[in-house]
Amino acid sequence: MACVRERYADPLTLADLADSAGLSRFHFARLFKETTGITPGRFLAAVRLHRAKRLLLSTSLNIADVSAAVGYVSLGSFTTSFTVGVGISPGRFRRVSRAGGPALPAVRASSAAGRGAVAGTVSLPDGHGNARVYIGAFGTPIVEHPSLAGVLVDVPGGRPSCYHLPDVPAGTWYVHAVAVADGVGPDPRAHRTPLIGGQPSVTVAAGSVTSSAVRLRRVRPTDPPVLLALPDLVPPRVPAVSIGCPALTPRPAASPPGARPLAAVGAPQPS
Repeated sequence: MACVRERYADPLTLADLADSAGLSRFHFARLFKETTGITPGRFLAAVRLHRAKRLLLSTSLNIADVSAAVGYVSLGSFTTSFTVGVGISPGRFRRVSRAGGPALPAVRASSAAGRGAVAGTVSLPDGHGNARVYIGAFGTPIVEHPSLAGVLVDVPGGRPSCYHLPDVPAGTWYVHAVAVADGVGPDPRAHRTPLIGGQPSVTVAAGSVTSSAVRLRRVRPTDPPVLLALPDLVPPRVPAVSIGCPALTPRPAASPPGARPLAAVGAPQPS
């Protein structure tokens, strides 16, 4: 993992990564996917694009130099990969970020006739203050463009909040959450922490609401980077307090195990 994050600008091959871990290519690739949820190649590509996002925000390098700095030999390939993964072009990402941050990502249009929803609670780990959370439904283990649905939720420290993702196409999806949480103490905003969480397999049936609780945690080195362009997740000083989750009457439909009307999801309980 350290090899990928430290040498992302090099033309790394699977053999290079396996050698750095002292494993055969087959054994390394299998263990890597079991640990991270994606292949070494996809993880390396995500690290490169994530680093490019940081360079676009923190330096005055032109886009061609950013492309070269993260290991691309073709500016065209870099621009295409960035736009596909992040959701907007490198130039636009820099402009909108400097102008106040991207808007809530647009969701992918789907021709699927059947749609349902995902809903539940989102909670913070102990030792954190208020947080602003982006929760979305995705088709991949990476938080990348496009999302199928997405919402922003404010979560107070020490108490779960409700979320509701409407109009999710029927199928099995990943639910990902990305957050920034205040610290605790006299100056909570001086100790903000990025958090992530989610569920890897959430089945949505047409006309029903699938319940899925999300508990956030600190980011680990094995987590794929967040690529999707998101709004600034600035925690609110005083978030609204949820008093139970809102009721929703779904259209009649056969629901898979775990799917239930949102009215059945009771008031959030501390975990």
